[in-house]
Amino acid sequence: MKLITIGDNVVDCYLDQNKYYPGGNCVNVAVNAKRNGASEVAYLGIFGNDEPAGHIKYVLNREGIDYRYSRDVTGITGQPQVTLTGDNDRVFVGGPKNTVQHKFKIQLVQEELDYIKTFDLSHVSCYSSMESELSKLSQVSKVSYDFSNRKDLTYIESIAPYISYAFFSAAELSDEELERFIRDLASFRFEIIGLTRGGRPAIFIKNGRIYEQMLKNISVVDTMGAGDSLIAGFLTSYISGDTIEAAIEKGTRSAEKTCQDYGGFGYPKEMQIV
Repeated sequence: MKLITIGDNVVDCYLDQNKYYPGGNCVNVAVNAKRNGASEVAYLGIFGNDEPAGHIKYVLNREGIDYRYSRDVTGITGQPQVTLTGDNDRVFVGGPKNTVQHKFKIQLVQEELDYIKTFDLSHVSCYSSMESELSKLSQVSKVSYDFSNRKDLTYIESIAPYISYAFFSAAELSDEELERFIRDLASFRFEIIGLTRGGRPAIFIKNGRIYEQMLKNISVVDTMGAGDSLIAGFLTSYISGDTIEAAIEKGTRSAEKTCQDYGGFGYPKEMQIV
């Protein structure tokens, strides 16, 4: 299975540790897909020219992820600041707004589209600022998209035609709200829908049939990036030809590993907050 992720890279700044960890949805998915057995993984994003950007590149090199088509610009890397709650859940509490992610957007050129075409799947998130590029991206690749907590139906409708695999964070929804949201999503004809629900089992939907994740009790150190890891494990398995049940199991085991270490996938570094 060959995957390319396109979009965000950040460093998550842990105020309680005075350390940062490389992350961002697309970087997390890329690294965890490689760790879950994807034969080739690439990342295309926008890098600043600061030390955190250098650390992210170092990590991608260590993990065997090709980022040759990424952009290098002058500016600072996204540095969301997070703190730890009593149940080891991470809460975002701020960060600089003048980052390269806010200042620049990716516009795909033909050379890059030809490159993307060599992959089985591309993954994008709502943090990638790629909405305007999804039409041409979908012409050369199936697209996986992480909507995170963006559940506005007008937004979903605007990009749904270009997306095959849609993932949502639905932890805050009641059972009744979740049922209503699932009914609303049925009209968009996604091939697969995945809905994470915090500490409750995630739900996956294919052809109208609902599959529920099976959880086991584990010792949770840090939940940062667990949803991204679930997506990575699931996609790596499913696109490789496994059944949806096996893919959910693969994603679950991937998320469990992520929850037992700090950061989206490790690599801490002493931080200097801008």
